[in-house]
Amino acid sequence: MNKLELIEAFKDQEGLTKTEAREIVNVFFDEISNSLADGGRVEIRGLCSFYVRKYQSYTGRNPKTGEAVPINPKKLPFFKCGKELKHRINKMHS
Repeated sequence: MNKLELIEAFKDQEGLTKTEAREIVNVFFDEISNSLADGGRVEIRGLCSFYVRKYQSYTGRNPKTGEAVPINPKKLPFFKCGKELKHRINKMHS
C-alpha cells in the first residue's frame, strides 16, 4: 500500500472527501516525522515504534582506492515491529 492508496481507503471507509482524507494522512506522517526530527520516539501500540539511532563518526574506506575516509556522525530513523503485528503476519502466513 502506498500513500495514495491509504488516502483512498480513508475516503472510502470513513466517507470523507479526498481532500479531507489527504489532510489526515499528511498530518499523521508529518507529526511522526516532526517527532523523530526533534529526537523523540513514536509508539503505535500493537503496531510498531519509530526511533532515531545515533552513530558516532568513524573512519571508512573508499572501495575503489582503499583510501581512509572520515565519516561524520549521523542519525538514522528505525522501525521496530510490535508483537501483535508480528503475530498477525505470522498467523496469516501459516
